[in-house]
Amino acid sequence: MDIQVIKSKRKTIGLEVHIDGRVILRAPTRITNRELNKFIDNHMSWIESKLSLIEKKNADIISVAPPKETISQKELDAIKEKFKIRVQYYCNIMGVSVNRILIKDQKTRWGSCSSKGNVNFNYKLYYMPQALMDYVIVHELSHRKYMNHSDLFWNEVEKYCPEYRMYRKELTKYL
Repeated sequence: MDIQVIKSKRKTIGLEVHIDGRVILRAPTRITNRELNKFIDNHMSWIESKLSLIEKKNADIISVAPPKETISQKELDAIKEKFKIRVQYYCNIMGVSVNRILIKDQKTRWGSCSSKGNVNFNYKLYYMPQALMDYVIVHELSHRKYMNHSDLFWNEVEKYCPEYRMYRKELTKYL
């Protein structure tokens, strides 16, 4: 296991275990290597347990989308067109409008909505079951009425996607 050490003006030692398996130790510049090694030794079981959890979670993840850089322009255009059609469909029935629709390769989000009415979607949704794409679209368009995750927001989502709880849970299985 390789642990990246980053020293800075911070006052405490911090450990990060990332989803990709990277382990980063952030420490004050004044700390000695001996103190760092002792800290790592004292926290090794915690690091190993986190890495084990990540490995288990990664084994359950379904990857259905090709890397974005391998997708042809023709296919990227088809992805954007499908999103435009589905967004327009839900805009019409939900009584909302959007400004721009952008398709991105987001690492941690399926979609987002700005107060200006721009909506962003993760291209990977295109390769997933239609119901999951539709749920994310409904979720983001519901932000056109409620820019939060209040009860009113979730009621709006449920109005157009009654199974949203199941879809939210299913999304966690995908990259």
